[in-house]
Amino acid sequence: VQLQASGGGLVQAGDSLNLSCAASDSGNILSVNEMGWYRQAPEKQRELVAGISNSGSTNYADSVKGRFTISRDNAKNTIDLQMNSLRAEDTAVYYCNANILTRAGHWSNYWGQGTQVTVSS
Repeated sequence: VQLQASGGGLVQAGDSLNLSCAASDSGNILSVNEMGWYRQAPEKQRELVAGISNSGSTNYADSVKGRFTISRDNAKNTIDLQMNSLRAEDTAVYYCNANILTRAGHWSNYWGQGTQVTVSS
C-alpha cells in the first residue's frame, strides 16, 4: 500500500489549492481509520494540519481553521484538503497520512511522498 499525494504548486497569497491523496493497492486494504494532512516548513518540525476519522470527525490546526477543509471518500480511500485564503506562512511540503489495516492483518501508519505548496506574498 502506498499513499500518493498531488495538487501542490506555486500560488499567490489569497489563492486556493486543493490537495488530494489516494491509497493505492485498494484490494489489499481492509480498513482505514484516521487520515490526515501534515506539513513541514524549512527548519521546522512536521505539524498536523488537519485530520479526519472514518466517521467524518475533523480537527484542524488553529492556524488553518476557517480556511482549510479536509474531506474523505471512504469508498475510494482518498482524502482532500481544500485550502483557501492561502498565506505565505502556509508554504511547506504537505504530507498525507493514514492508518491502514491490510490483508496481512495488522494496522500500519503510512505517509505520502509529500507535495510542495509555495505561497508568494
